[in-house]
Amino acid sequence: MKSAVVVFPGLNRDRDMLAALESIGGIPPVTVWHKETGLPDVDLVVIPGGFSYGDYLRAGAIAARSPIMQAIREKADQGTRVLGVCNGFQILTEAGLLPGVLMRNASLRFVCKTVRLKVENADTAFTRGYSAGQIIDCPVAHHDGNYFADSDTLDRVEGNGQVAFRYAEGTNPNGSLNDIAGVFNEAKNVLGLMPHPENLIEAAHGGSDGRALFAAALDQVA
Repeated sequence: MKSAVVVFPGLNRDRDMLAALESIGGIPPVTVWHKETGLPDVDLVVIPGGFSYGDYLRAGAIAARSPIMQAIREKADQGTRVLGVCNGFQILTEAGLLPGVLMRNASLRFVCKTVRLKVENADTAFTRGYSAGQIIDCPVAHHDGNYFADSDTLDRVEGNGQVAFRYAEGTNPNGSLNDIAGVFNEAKNVLGLMPHPENLIEAAHGGSDGRALFAAALDQVA
């Protein structure tokens, strides 16, 4: 499958994401600059992590208004898979492609460590390489990862099976409601998550628990 990585000013995880996608998919991803107004013919669009525009205003708020976002929205509406990691998750919520918002961590401190995640929904194009209830390791590195949604939205997200991952019991690093670490859109073809699976895909990283997510998204899982 062909993939594209969208780059905004201030992102610093794009090279990690490019390396992960090429390593697992075998095809070098296309890099797309945020001022472009169209996307190439790809099956997966990824917005990586970092600090787009220095996280001014709100994390992801300025990037969500970049020209490329309309093309991403159109691709998502057509069923193309879209993945946002960390700042990418923030951008997708600010653009209205995912429900909820990401607020400052409850501790008001930057958190950088490995956490444990529970796979909540394993019946999607992104998560079918895992089992429901499986516990995996994944690094986090964020200051604004506190997931919040109003009660009606939260009920819909929970009821529709839109929670992809939760922080395992007792490991929530940011105060996210219901320990939510990642959510889907209603169609399950758009996924945003705060942890960085691209940084745990091989033994040299200290583990490979993140690999199955990319393998599934790139159709490398049978």
